[in-house]
Amino acid sequence: MSLLEILLLAIVQGLTEFLPVSSSGHLVVVNALFEALGSEPVKDLVEVEIVLHLGTLAAVLVYYRREIARLFTSDRRVIALLVIGTIPAAVLGIFLKKGLPDEITNVILQNVLVAGVCFPLTGALLWWTAKRSQGETVYTELTWGATLKIGLLQALALLPGISRSGATIVAGLGVGLRRESAATFAFLLAIPAIAGGGLLELLEALEAGGTGTPLGTLAVGFAVSFVVGLGALALLIRWVRQGRLAMFAYYLVPLGAAVIAWQLL
Repeated sequence: MSLLEILLLAIVQGLTEFLPVSSSGHLVVVNALFEALGSEPVKDLVEVEIVLHLGTLAAVLVYYRREIARLFTSDRRVIALLVIGTIPAAVLGIFLKKGLPDEITNVILQNVLVAGVCFPLTGALLWWTAKRSQGETVYTELTWGATLKIGLLQALALLPGISRSGATIVAGLGVGLRRESAATFAFLLAIPAIAGGGLLELLEALEAGGTGTPLGTLAVGFAVSFVVGLGALALLIRWVRQGRLAMFAYYLVPLGAAVIAWQLL
């Protein structure tokens, strides 16, 4: 993958990992656009995604450094909640990666049409938040049952086009969390999901003999996704406080329709 291509993908990743529009869906669509415009098919898209996801993971660690520090002191109970919330995505992710043939896994996880169908589903979830009043619970008071419900929505976000941040924030609001508390728990929950998925893919890449993209180019992608992601995360938290997540539906529904039309026609 060229430096220009990975720069564009890193910007897309940094914006869409936190804005509730699905980073994986956008990466799949952008890569397909590159191919449609004459670029060679990217053989190592999954490996590139790992590096870009790790860049945005670093942004989460920096932004929520105080909340993460409290996990080892006053908020130790939240560690168990994060484990419970991670189980559904871990089980489904392992099944998709290890329990199915690679051809079927690629059809599910790197399919442009699947992304096109799922974009409007994310839009519908976000539109629901406009009708939902925020609750009064903070994430440190979540029950195990409520946490599992949030985890199930996060597992759904393995599909391209379903936003991880959008699904988990919506789920948090659905179980009665305050807006900012729902966002905080959503991104704390993203840490083991992104790290675990990245580790699994990294091990597979090493077994396969490394990446087809130069390490220097990957490092640039990591840095750009980190910086852009940090800014996007700060923006999203502001919009969550204001209860403005539904506005992204006006982008996702037309985007999904356009992608579906492109693939079918």
